[in-house]
Amino acid sequence: MDGMTRDQALAALESKGDAAMRESNYYRPAGDRQFGVKRADIRDLAKQIKANHELGLELWATGNLDAMLLASLVLKPKLLSADDLNCMVGETFHPQAVDWFGKNVVAKSPHVDALFGGWRRSDHEMTARMGWWLSSRRVGTDLVDHDALLDAIESEMASAPAGKQEAMNWCLVEIGVKDASRRERAIVIGERLGVYRDYVVPKGCVASPFAPEWIAWALSQEG
Repeated sequence: MDGMTRDQALAALESKGDAAMRESNYYRPAGDRQFGVKRADIRDLAKQIKANHELGLELWATGNLDAMLLASLVLKPKLLSADDLNCMVGETFHPQAVDWFGKNVVAKSPHVDALFGGWRRSDHEMTARMGWWLSSRRVGTDLVDHDALLDAIESEMASAPAGKQEAMNWCLVEIGVKDASRRERAIVIGERLGVYRDYVVPKGCVASPFAPEWIAWALSQEG
């Protein structure tokens, strides 16, 4: 199906629309910019299409959440310039779109290490989420300064918008787990801020997102 057109792909997505998924996406905030396609169905369609960069660009440009998710799976990361990535990250509006684009496209780009620090400081919630997620993946490398990250987390995380806050919390946990010399500080920050302290862990999940508890759980799995 590498010859599929944009309209054919959109029709295929729309045919898989699910009311429960639409409702789940609606408030996160996809609104009406979606068909409500289950993630497994999007992955199945991507497997049929295979890599198709031009189609991916056309799908992304629709601003439809499901089309953007599909685009993330068929784009060719090395064909995107730094300017392309800056623009596309700035067009994201839903956590899932950020996360799929980050994992499947941005993380495979030769430009990522030059961009993620600036994204972390962006006023755009989803761009900042991308920057903090990429920072969390670089904890333990010389690409990030753990003290500077902890300073920013300490001053900003409690009041950060939800999408950014979640990614900052991932970074806090990564530092607490991987950097023994800063573990106590990470735990103290998590305790003082209290972000996710009262989060009710869904059945089947193994760890709380509350950073001190998550750090303790992760360390318990290492031995």
